Amino acid sequence: MPNDRNVARKLLDRQGRTYADEAGISLADRPGPLYQLLVLTTLLSTRIRAGVALAAARELFAAGYRTPQAMEAASWQDRVDALGRGHYRRYDERTATMLGNSARLCLDRWHGDLRRMHREADGNRTALRRLLTEFPGIGPTGADIFLREAQTVWSDLRPYADRRTLAGARQLGLPANPGGLAGLVGEADFGRLASALVRVALGEEPAGKVTAAAR
Repeated sequence: MPNDRNVARKLLDRQGRTYADEAGISLADRPGPLYQLLVLTTLLSTRIRAGVALAAARELFAAGYRTPQAMEAASWQDRVDALGRGHYRRYDERTATMLGNSARLCLDRWHGDLRRMHREADGNRTALRRLLTEFPGIGPTGADIFLREAQTVWSDLRPYADRRTLAGARQLGLPANPGGLAGLVGEADFGRLASALVRVALGEEPAGKVTAAAR
């Protein structure tokens, strides 16, 4: 049987991109990229395939809606059209409304800068999750998505492993706890590992192929 470190390393080789990477977000501790992650989180929170949510995010960003100011200034129909180009059609009208309202909340509450939200939580994950769920369309699962991705730039969150991350770990026979998983990769790689494990949990990356490749 392959050892856990080999499995984690092979998984990173095969699926080492975060969802933010795949959506075209150059994630950094800056207002623009953090807002783009919030948009992606909103899209991923709906009952729709991750690939469709990613395509819709790329269309929104290609249309120029990379800041809360730009998202709010766009017409509702423009947002619907961008979502449609990403084939995000089942929930496009409702989501277009949520994105507009979310942009307004980001501007009103955080002056367009989610680093302010991070500072207000002061290292308290529970507080940060609660603040995230105030955004339209983001519930507990969405908050987990945001924090799982944000840990790549907010080091105080690491290691953050939500239930889907841990489900993927179980499928691969890896430790099903954040501390155990953190021991398998370098600290800076933990966010990538978490996203890769989610892909295993969602069936996007078959666990058997990873373990076979790691032998």
